[in-house]
Amino acid sequence: MKYDPRSGMAFRIPYLFLVLVLLAADASAQSRAKVYQIGHLSYGAPAESANRVQALKAGLREHGYVEGKNLNLVFRWAETAEQLPELAADLVRLKVDVIFAPSSTEVEAARQATKTIPIVFATHADPVGVGHVASLARPGGNITGLSVIMTELVTKQVEILKQTLPRMQRIGVLSVSTAPSTRPALQAAEAAAQRLGVLVSPASVRTREDLDGAFATMARERASGYVALASPLLRSQRAVIAELSVKHRLAGIFGPKEHVEAGGFMSYLSDLEDMTRRAATYIDKILKGAKPADLPVEQASKYALTINLKTAKALGITIPPSVLQRADQVIE
Repeated sequence: MKYDPRSGMAFRIPYLFLVLVLLAADASAQSRAKVYQIGHLSYGAPAESANRVQALKAGLREHGYVEGKNLNLVFRWAETAEQLPELAADLVRLKVDVIFAPSSTEVEAARQATKTIPIVFATHADPVGVGHVASLARPGGNITGLSVIMTELVTKQVEILKQTLPRMQRIGVLSVSTAPSTRPALQAAEAAAQRLGVLVSPASVRTREDLDGAFATMARERASGYVALASPLLRSQRAVIAELSVKHRLAGIFGPKEHVEAGGFMSYLSDLEDMTRRAATYIDKILKGAKPADLPVEQASKYALTINLKTAKALGITIPPSVLQRADQVIE
């Protein structure tokens, strides 16, 4: 407070000046508020991943990140696996704060593009097995997220299909050769089949054009059913795969439930949309200063079995009551 001896009045000039300075500083800080750039690298058409994109956005909103306010999602969509490396490099050139790469296929491209920008995955099949992290507890490097651990998943899928088709003597394994997780998952499927006394017919594809030949091969080798190793390519072709399954009389068990909703026979996997939403927690921690190397990879803990009875009828399959009873969802 300042006193004017001529008027006898006290003025609060310093105080008012301080208030004005603080208000101006606050307004300036708000105008310069950080807008985080999150790169979203994905394989497939945007419409095919719409639900998972919304799940990621919902998770980010739960942590206070809103598009147009403090968040900018930069999408890069690949029509083929060969396009992923260049799209990942583009996100690196844009200097995004984090790259969200849902599965092992996208993670591999992002890993090749950067060793410094954090990479978060949501549904990785086998991060340790393919070398994307050092361990689940301490990932090391710049990559972390959530995993379904496909080697364990595939083992269970083979067992469920054998229980459903007790007379099955040969099982096909439909995989995508460009998916990094294919090799360890195929080995797990072969080991599980051997324990059950079942022969294996591997059927590998690289593009959607290879699917007809793969199904013809499994049918020619007299496989009763097949396990589809989850990948973006197979998910994008789920309607085609459902048609080929009925055409060749092959009962397939998948990971994502979307396959069964499109006419596939069975699926056994965790809720991928929920895992995508939870991946936002990793992004939030990283934006607040945490290092991916120190954030343990979270494993899926809850799995659901879905069965399509209409497809079972089309395939001429009578599902054992013991399998039906354990189903979490039955599509009539």
